Amino acid sequence: MDRARVSPLAGHPAPRELLIDVARLEREYVERVPEMDNAAERVSFGTSGHRGSPLRGTFTEAHILAITQAICDYRRVRGTDGPLLMGKDTHALSAPAQRTALEVVAANGVDVIIQRDDGVTPTPVISRAILEYNRGRRAHLADGIVITPSHNPPEDGGFKYNPPNGGPADTDVTRWIEQRANTLLAARNGDVKRMPYAAARRTATVHEDDFALHYVRDLRKVVDMEAIRAAKLTLGVDPLGGASRSYWEPINALYGLDIAVVNPIVDPTFSFMTVDYDGRIRMDCSSPYAMARLVHIKNQYRVAFANDPDADRHGIVTASAGLMDPNQFLAVAIRYLLRARTEWPPHSAVGKTLVSSGMIDRVVHDLRRTVCEVPVGFKWFVQGLLDMSLCFGGEESAGATYLCRDGTAWTTDKDGLVMDLLAAEMTARTDKDPSEHSAELIATFGRPYYARIDAPATPAEKAALRQLAPEALTASELAGEPILQKLTRAPGNGAAIDGIKVVTASGWFAVRPSGTESLYKIYAESFDGQAHVDRILTEAQQLVATAIEGAGEAREDRLEQRGS
Repeated sequence: MDRARVSPLAGHPAPRELLIDVARLEREYVERVPEMDNAAERVSFGTSGHRGSPLRGTFTEAHILAITQAICDYRRVRGTDGPLLMGKDTHALSAPAQRTALEVVAANGVDVIIQRDDGVTPTPVISRAILEYNRGRRAHLADGIVITPSHNPPEDGGFKYNPPNGGPADTDVTRWIEQRANTLLAARNGDVKRMPYAAARRTATVHEDDFALHYVRDLRKVVDMEAIRAAKLTLGVDPLGGASRSYWEPINALYGLDIAVVNPIVDPTFSFMTVDYDGRIRMDCSSPYAMARLVHIKNQYRVAFANDPDADRHGIVTASAGLMDPNQFLAVAIRYLLRARTEWPPHSAVGKTLVSSGMIDRVVHDLRRTVCEVPVGFKWFVQGLLDMSLCFGGEESAGATYLCRDGTAWTTDKDGLVMDLLAAEMTARTDKDPSEHSAELIATFGRPYYARIDAPATPAEKAALRQLAPEALTASELAGEPILQKLTRAPGNGAAIDGIKVVTASGWFAVRPSGTESLYKIYAESFDGQAHVDRILTEAQQLVATAIEGAGEAREDRLEQRGS
């Protein structure tokens, strides 16, 4: 996100006029009918599922009916006949969407398990539950649905599917579901099977379980909980009104900890939030504006942490330095884990997205491990975590997970709670908080300067960027250094990055088109100072604009040749 223009509200308590009208939102969810001739109102089911708002006609009961039926159809085609594990977060639309989904899965005769007592469930808990159910099984496998728009504003809803591997669905799966859902929507959901909610809850196929209990009991397999208990650290957590709120008391009780829940409020308007950089309410635990309240009380705790509403992301706050940059904590976590987890497979690599910090590469190579750099998207880590060829998977947007202490898979989706507890573990075992560990890395490897900006782009320019060839960037230097690599495929798995990454000895930039907005994103990093990263960003925009213009002219030439 481009933070060059920061709202005067940023970092301040949300004013009343920003709060959603929950009753209106729920009414619009039921009553609004998407217009299929408007592409924005069709189902767009990516790796993070379908997201939108009834206020924009992009997340309605009609959408959820179609998507849920499409998932039931997909399960039937794939022969997935184990239980469907369903969780939801605390956004206002998540409970209505779960009720809609239950009406459809029950009518389709699908066995579904939800959290007991109408409770909420974090994304990583569903991932863990899928893996545990499927462990040792070859048939009748479980899969899952998580109803969440992640850290998106309160008026948004989200609906995503995790297949039997427990992680985010790959493109072939999401494309199938999207196409089927839109076919159903176009036919006004005439082929959707549905029964009344009360009847659905009475069917023999709708079950309740305590996902929280199983997850909390297993935490000792992935975090040294005894070390945290013995250290008697002062720890605090802000669940940001999300699904992790109900997990911290059981964690404290079972492991003898005293993690203070500094904000216990759960409110679908998220009225307790401080406003994000752009003047909107957004539960982004990596944003200094959204995290202002926790940062303000940082001196009360050795380490504090927060999670977004579905708890797949983490934010780490230390008394010594405040809110950590997500890349900083990833590098610290990786170094600590590679030293501490002696039972991990020695051949396993560290997975990172191609826009994550180069500090990770320096840390991993120093410890004689391998980096597996993949395109943006957590789905690229799923198989490696399952087969243990990856010991860690992390992305720049504060999402990560890693193997159990014995080297087996923990989750194949991001786990914010485990990353929180890892910050506590490393502090307990080393008597240094994560920021102090980060200072050590900077002293050893240099200080990285990381930036991201957004630039406007037309649909044609975005398409050209996705198809850009390395030779389209004719420059041999970037910000005064020879260009070493021009990548359009990720070096870790050879997958297309839908853009380009250019690397020099002390810096890099990467450019990707946005999937939902008329812009492209430029990420850059330098180990040679702020002025150098600023120069990289400036030159990157010039290089990309020239390359896109050249690609457009070449396309016109080809069309003219065909015409003649």
